[in-house]
Parts: sequence; C-alpha cells; structure tokens
Amino acid sequence: MKLGLRLPQRLRVDLQHDLVEAAKTAEAAGYSSLWTYEQLLFAETPIEPYAPPNVPWPESGRQTADPLAVLTAAAVVTEQVRLGTAVLIAALHTPLQLAKQLATIDQISGGRVVAGMGAGWATDGLQAAGATRADRGRFLDETLDVFEAVWGPDLVNFRSPRVIINNAAVLPKPVSKIPVMLAGGAANLGRSGSPKAMERVAKRADGWLPLLTTPGPAGAAELHANWDRIREMASEYGRDASRMEMVVVGNITFTDRLAGPDRSAFIGTLDQIMEDIHTAAEAGANELILDLNLQDSFTNTQQMLETAVEIRERAPAS
Repeated sequence: MKLGLRLPQRLRVDLQHDLVEAAKTAEAAGYSSLWTYEQLLFAETPIEPYAPPNVPWPESGRQTADPLAVLTAAAVVTEQVRLGTAVLIAALHTPLQLAKQLATIDQISGGRVVAGMGAGWATDGLQAAGATRADRGRFLDETLDVFEAVWGPDLVNFRSPRVIINNAAVLPKPVSKIPVMLAGGAANLGRSGSPKAMERVAKRADGWLPLLTTPGPAGAAELHANWDRIREMASEYGRDASRMEMVVVGNITFTDRLAGPDRSAFIGTLDQIMEDIHTAAEAGANELILDLNLQDSFTNTQQMLETAVEIRERAPAS
C-alpha cells in the first residue's frame, strides 16, 4: 500500500514558504502522492457539527487555503508524486472552469493530477456558493458530464441545465485522461454515505475515496466488504473493476495517552495510528492519504513534516 500526504492548508501555515517545503519534503521522504482538501469558509456557529453527534470544528479549520492554488505550487516543485484533490466539492464550482483548472494543472505537472470529487455536506459552504444540499448530487453528476465532454476531442458540444457549449474548442486538454475518484458511498462512512453514492462510484469513477472510521479487523472487514460491493456493481455496468483504486483517507488526531477501545480510527497515539495504517492495508487499500491538518497542537508546519517523515519511515514495519 502506498502512502499519500495532505498538504498544509490550515492556520499557522506560511503559504509563501511552507507549501514548497512540504511538497519537497514529502516527495523526498517517499510519499507517493500529495493531496489537498476543500473548505470554503468557517462559520462561527456552523449549521452542522464537524462530525456526529456533536464534534466541534477544529480551530485550525478557520483557514483552508485554495486547494487548486496549493496543488499548482506543489506541481512546480515536484517531479514524481501524484497530485490529487480529496476532495473538491462540485457544487462550489462552475463545471467548465473547474475542468480547465484541472487540465491546466495536469499540463503543468506533466500528467500527475487525480481529480477527487465529492457532493459535500456542509450547508454553510453550499449556501455561500449559491447551492443547497438538494443540489449536491445533481451538480456532481453534471460536473462529471462536463469533464468527460471538455477533456475529450474538440470541437465540444454539450448541454445541461447550467452549461451550454456549442461547437467550441476547450483548451488546454489534460496530458492524458485524468483519473476521477469519488468520495462517500457506504453507511458506515458518515453523512455522505448512501446507496446512490456507492452506485455513482461504481458507474462513473476510476476509484473510491472512503474514510476509515472503525479501527482493527472489524474496520478492515467492513471497508473491504463495501469495496467488494462497489467493484461488483462496476462489473455489472460492464466496467473493468480491476482498474479501479481504493484510496483511503485517514484524518489523524493524536492523543497523549492510549485512546480507549471505542475510539475511531486515526485517533490515538502514534502507535495506534500505525495500527490503523495496517488496518487500511488489510482492507485492500491501494493507497492511504494521511491528513495532519487537524492537529491544533502543531504550532508550525515543521512539526507536521517531522511527524509525516516519522510515519513514512515506520510504515513499512506496520
């Protein structure tokens, strides 16, 4: 199983210098990919909690630097790592502009972009972008349709409720087909999980971006079963399921003491986090994205990178 790292986008990040340092350090340490995430704003009284039943939003989440700008910076200073979004919220973007942005970064990076997409769940951000929770799935499907159209050959003709393209050239094109991965899709994965989301992954995506929430063998079995079901559905749609990837997301929160038996995955001591990395591998993950952005205890990016390097060095033994 490969390891990826989410780039620093949070509070106390020096965007002028830290992004370049993080991207270079992660690639040199042996990480296979670098990822960004999206949060449009931080409401003082969010409509939904960060996680059920009532987990507050991390203070570090008050800042989330623009994911595509951050990915572009990483593209310029790296050579080999894949560059992904995990995830972009379709309803926060106009589809054609997003397709052009991703294609442009793919050209800058020499063809290393992975487009991780999601429907989103935070009402505050959706409303700020002129969308509602009811729009989420429809806007995501429309965005995927636009990707297929404009990343294909010119001249492009496309029509949807929001997008009309009449016999037009849409450039630049990606270096090659940009893999599109989708988040959500299983009941154990929180708000975004649903049979509809699972079906969308199976029918339209090149891969799945689930969260691992349950530690240990139970979590591995649960995730593996959901992944098997997605690939079974993909085969039923006539797709080659063997070409699909499962890239698990691990949102890490360190604790000073051993977390109890009822803990969620990726919450605990470093040793417990290493156990969760092993669990993701046991579940059949092709890759695991480690996110250290949630650590309010980190006072600077250097601390984050030191921890990331330590995890990368210890991971083979897990």
